[in-house]
Amino acid sequence: MKHVFVFDSKAFYNQQWKMDNILDGIGQYFRTQENLSFSIQYSRYRRNAIGIIQDEIEKSDPGEIIRIYAIGGEEIFFDCLNGVAHFPNTQIALVPFGETNNFLKIFGDDKIEIFKDIPQLVQSETISTDAIRWGINYALNSCYIGMNSAITKKIKDIKSTLNKGSFVFFTKVSSFANYILTAFDKQLAARKYIISIDDVDYSGSYSLIHVANTPYYNGKKTGASDATPDDGLLDIALIKATHPMATLSAMRRYSKGKRSRNCLIIQGKRITVKSTNQLWIQLDNDYIQDTEITLNAIHHAVQMVVPKGFTYPIGAIEAL
Repeated sequence: MKHVFVFDSKAFYNQQWKMDNILDGIGQYFRTQENLSFSIQYSRYRRNAIGIIQDEIEKSDPGEIIRIYAIGGEEIFFDCLNGVAHFPNTQIALVPFGETNNFLKIFGDDKIEIFKDIPQLVQSETISTDAIRWGINYALNSCYIGMNSAITKKIKDIKSTLNKGSFVFFTKVSSFANYILTAFDKQLAARKYIISIDDVDYSGSYSLIHVANTPYYNGKKTGASDATPDDGLLDIALIKATHPMATLSAMRRYSKGKRSRNCLIIQGKRITVKSTNQLWIQLDNDYIQDTEITLNAIHHAVQMVVPKGFTYPIGAIEAL
């Protein structure tokens, strides 16, 4: 087995000492081990990690297992996932040093720090994990279409121009203002969609479409609280459009893990969403605009590295 550590330097902005400590820990550990191969790489820009992983695979022996450690936050994890999902004999571990690490929340907040223990991860096992596929792209957590994705994209763009000290104040004020303004925008909060889930028609006007493989978003459990990343199914939430204040209430409840009466939950393996205008799409931490998207549940698409004894908390449903 070869161990490849892929760092997102942006996740350690003004904290070079923290990255240096991780690097020292990796070096010290592997110097004490026999017959363990490792490599350290740095992702310089979005999607760079995909090429890095491909190069490491090409240099490996036939049939050798490559374990990728995504060190940073949601962005590097997304890129590494899209690197390993295309190749056999690969595994992926998330070493959480970002603002949010939604996938690991499924194991409990008290377990997240364990994933920063490199020696323990090196000795860890894997569990087969589903992924969401759109064309050649893969996501592990969710896909949002509609209000949420439009709002978070706008906030992310503005936050990128601010210094770190302004983040907390800005996020609270801007999120509140954007939710109110967007709730009154019919193109975002009450758009008509053509929707097919496993060949069943669910077309209509919706404020939000959430396709979930796990229940967490933005560090909190959503209304798709039963989503399980090893059951071969997508949990799809459709929040029907209504008047602006009711929309705000439904969105607030959903973001707190509850469901309003205008929220429909369907489990399925495939969903297609179409619109006459550009869709606002958030695929994990990647933002896309298109007039049509088809998402598929890919059962056991990746091997996720977890400490020994860790399992997903909700019992898996055997894929049909």
